[in-house]
Amino acid sequence: MQALSFWSGLDATPRRLDHLVLRGAPGDVALLDRSGTLDFAGLDAAVGALAAHLAEHAEPGDRVASWLPKTRVACLIALACARAGLMHVPVNPLLKRAQLAHILADSGARLLVTQPARAALLEPGDRPDGCDLIVEERLGEPHARPLPPSTGPTDTLAALLYTSGSTGRPKGVMLSHANLWLGAVAVAHYLRLSASDRTLAVLPLSFDAGLNQLLSTWAAGGSATPLDYLVAGDVAKAVGRHGVTVIAGVPPLWMQIAEARWPAETAARLRILSATGGRMPVPLVRRLRALFPQASLHLMYGLTEAFRSTSLDPALVDAHPESIGRAIPFAEILVARPDGRLAAPGEAGELVHAGPLVAQGYWRDAERTALRFRPAPASSRLGGIAVWSGDSVVRGADGLLRFVGRDDEMIKVSGNRISPTEIEEAAIASGAASEAVAFGVPDARMGQAIRLVVRGARDEARLRAHFRAELPNFQQPRDILWVDTLPRTPNGKLDRVAIAKAHAAPEHGA
Repeated sequence: MQALSFWSGLDATPRRLDHLVLRGAPGDVALLDRSGTLDFAGLDAAVGALAAHLAEHAEPGDRVASWLPKTRVACLIALACARAGLMHVPVNPLLKRAQLAHILADSGARLLVTQPARAALLEPGDRPDGCDLIVEERLGEPHARPLPPSTGPTDTLAALLYTSGSTGRPKGVMLSHANLWLGAVAVAHYLRLSASDRTLAVLPLSFDAGLNQLLSTWAAGGSATPLDYLVAGDVAKAVGRHGVTVIAGVPPLWMQIAEARWPAETAARLRILSATGGRMPVPLVRRLRALFPQASLHLMYGLTEAFRSTSLDPALVDAHPESIGRAIPFAEILVARPDGRLAAPGEAGELVHAGPLVAQGYWRDAERTALRFRPAPASSRLGGIAVWSGDSVVRGADGLLRFVGRDDEMIKVSGNRISPTEIEEAAIASGAASEAVAFGVPDARMGQAIRLVVRGARDEARLRAHFRAELPNFQQPRDILWVDTLPRTPNGKLDRVAIAKAHAAPEHGA
């Protein structure tokens, strides 16, 4: 790890994932859930017992899938699989049985851990041959011979995290012990988490940022409180009830949180807020800063293939709310032109992530791995295989990165390349829209036209007037469609593919 010496004061030595239970003081609370509390000594013991139970049903290297809400077993199983030499495959509990069946088959899972009610939903063939089912209650008991902390190389695989599948069938991202360990240490470091912090784990544990809610908290010796919420008001109540200081969320969740009722005393408890999973609209950033003025707000960019890439220093958020910041520890971020050369300041290019957070590719999918995981640009300090994100960003003269959009989502109107994000942020800034999704639809005269789907006050005159005042003619939406709700992916992000599909229309001007 010599190449990482330019991050002074940060331990760059990866360890086995299950060693995270050893980071906290034995008597300090590590987990507070419906079953009670576990201190770090209890966490270590529970992980060891669960690992021993799993080892009775699977061999080292086997894949173990879990299809669970945020139960205690769901919170511990990633560390238990790591301790037993298994690969964890978390399945979002919101996925349906057909989606689960695809993940089980694709991963070659040896074991599925779930609940009786969920098991009853399965149909013949959903579990592939050789995949056993065990209900979580059988795994929660003590064990006569709990497994001790694991040993071995840190580049072995610890987890397969399946993407949401918004652009095709879900694919499994291969993450090693080192990937997950260094991701936990990096986030704990730049968020400045401490042993006195309590994280409310609201994101799905099958989501890379959701899993990291737990791992980074334990890396700092802090306490995690898992929550399956129905409405944003549940989040506010949990913050007050459990003395929560830290929340991580995706933009749609932050929008709901900003619209919820927050007693001043409850809002004042929060110390650290972090946003990932998509660009945060500037009006939403301003709203959160006003609602939680004492909390540090971290605006981040990440992708499952490299976990997390950038974060904006909270001290810069008020002045640069549109930025995604700079590279986090253990990440080298480059902005590359199509020929691989670095883009100039102010020039849009593809975000390329190099360094030890880069995953090992897609599970049993060499073709898609070769498209996304390619040698780093020649100018890279770290070299090796990098993730070419497919996302377009700009690095300013100040060194801060700004997200432009996904190359495959750019709208092309009369030869002009338009970022959907720019249109969406203008809609929200008008005050007439709470959420918005823009996409291109065929147009015989212009190539594409802009269609905007909006959840909000249905004040189209106000919205159109704002667009005319703020955007050039070629960025004016041709169509504005008002809806009461917008679909989301299982990870809580707006499902752009589903929205575009639902509101597609025949070509205009033909």
